[in-house]
Amino acid sequence: MHESGPARGLSRRGFLGLTAAGSVAVLVGCAGRAGVAAVGPPRPGGRLRAAFSGGGAAEVLDPHETDLYIEIARAKALYEKLADYGSDMSPQPRLAERWEASQDLLAWRITLRQAAFHDGRPVRASDVLASYARIVEPSSSRRAKASLAVIDLPGSRAIDDRTVEFRLKRPYAEFPNALATLGAYIIPEGTTDFDRPVGSGPFRFVSFAPGRNFVAARNPDYWEGTPHLDELEIVVTNDEAARVNALLGGQVEYAHDLTPTSARTHENTGRVRVHRLPLSNFHGLVMKTDRPPFDRPELRQAMFHLVNRDELVRSVLQGSGQLCNDVYGKGYRYYADALPQRTQDLDRARALIKQAGAEGLTIDLDTSDTSTGLKEAALAISDQARQAGLNLNVRLGNKDTYWSDIAKNGVMASYRSGAMPLESHISQRLLTTSTTNNTKWQRPEFDALYQEAQSTADDARREQLYFQMQDQLHREGGFLWWGVSDWIVASAPNVGGIDDRAPANTLDWARYDKVWLA
Repeated sequence: MHESGPARGLSRRGFLGLTAAGSVAVLVGCAGRAGVAAVGPPRPGGRLRAAFSGGGAAEVLDPHETDLYIEIARAKALYEKLADYGSDMSPQPRLAERWEASQDLLAWRITLRQAAFHDGRPVRASDVLASYARIVEPSSSRRAKASLAVIDLPGSRAIDDRTVEFRLKRPYAEFPNALATLGAYIIPEGTTDFDRPVGSGPFRFVSFAPGRNFVAARNPDYWEGTPHLDELEIVVTNDEAARVNALLGGQVEYAHDLTPTSARTHENTGRVRVHRLPLSNFHGLVMKTDRPPFDRPELRQAMFHLVNRDELVRSVLQGSGQLCNDVYGKGYRYYADALPQRTQDLDRARALIKQAGAEGLTIDLDTSDTSTGLKEAALAISDQARQAGLNLNVRLGNKDTYWSDIAKNGVMASYRSGAMPLESHISQRLLTTSTTNNTKWQRPEFDALYQEAQSTADDARREQLYFQMQDQLHREGGFLWWGVSDWIVASAPNVGGIDDRAPANTLDWARYDKVWLA
């Protein structure tokens, strides 16, 4: 991998050393943006430095391996997908100019827009087919594989350089969601080396030091228009306080993933702009249903009943969130609002624990400091479980490897998710074939409901089927979603072009090609 110039990954000590004690004194203010001057009009030039939590020395630039927010931000700078999720979770065309389905939903024709890779080669239909073939390789566990595995690639074809016809193994009414799925980026046909990656995105690769920093320069030939910025630098720090202090000290212009406390403390001081990205941050637990003790549905149900969601929203989210109801996607299309909202019921929880034979049992609950609120939620839930006679042993995991560790190991873990359509959540996480099925939920009857939902062009029928799936998950699933909050980022007062309406993981989140320094 390649190392860039002077700026490198920043530790908390390094960040704190950048600012004098007097310049980072706590500044208390009420909510709002009073005191922050209006950003000037867009102008070209400058380097934006953005601070994210990272994944350590094991980070790569292979866009098909993206999982962490920092990896997604880098991939968005360098690459494009055929589609991406809009702020309303609907798929929006990107490299695809348009799409059209056959009447039986078994074939989709995609027309590509005129776009070029960074080395000047045009983006062709053969690049699309090669990219998808790489993602779904038999040995692959890439995140987009579950969504793209529906494509019959041997039966699909390039009609011409700008037209792809996908044949599907089964009808798929929401196939454009698959085109927008995380990690479904288009790379040049034949690419095997990502040390100096070539994409078709708004920025061109300059340098990369894993776990430290990434630098890219504007792509003047970008199909959607030349970015305002000359350069983008993404630096790594896993400490939220360090990210805030770097922003206050002028060492970065963008800080990703702030706590509500930091946002309230600084947003009225005139020194930063706080951006609250709506319905972006879903908070929960993952329980592995394929192994003791959570292979007993009674114990999963006991967890549903012992959690005090109101207290978690109040203490962990500090009042800056909403209750969830153990199913994903509150506020999104097809979300099952009709399911009764759960409240804490310790008597019911104790009875279910007894039925499961788990009285007095000690269970490891894995968590980490890698993301805001994970550890705090685990400790609070451990206290709540004790009231029902269940002992949860909170174990603090490695920040750099937490997400990959909990995918394979343990029985229960703190969890959170960014935004995606309900269909994508199910296809990526809850089908027998899903490659990121962290709950190990494998139910043929559930898979059949999903496949029927995708086989019908009747939206009312599809909504009924989604309700049935969510009802089953609400009763006995392995996810416990207790709250949803806005995703909070902050920027320097002179940064313009950040879209406050775009949930994390969507098209207009981390759109650094639209950002400028006034």
